Amino acid sequence: MSTVSVREFSYNPSAIFARVEQGETIEVTRHGNVIALLLPGSGTLGRYSALVARGVLRLKSTTTNDLDRLPHYSVPADVSPVELLLAEREEDDR
Repeated sequence: MSTVSVREFSYNPSAIFARVEQGETIEVTRHGNVIALLLPGSGTLGRYSALVARGVLRLKSTTTNDLDRLPHYSVPADVSPVELLLAEREEDDR
């Protein structure tokens, strides 16, 4: 994961977005604090971008390779993903 300042981002946003399109995750900082996280919209990391955007999942030093090791679940539209995970966790406890 790379970090760029707001100033660097403002100089050439197209170049930053091009890096994200290539699969790179970029933190945008202001005064050393992360204010935005730019995530690829497709591929392995794209599966988790909605969770990151909602704050459910936080990426610190996670790389795309780390995300490849996470399980992938196919969830029907009429099933709650949370309920599915809780049911699986309950089965693991038995």
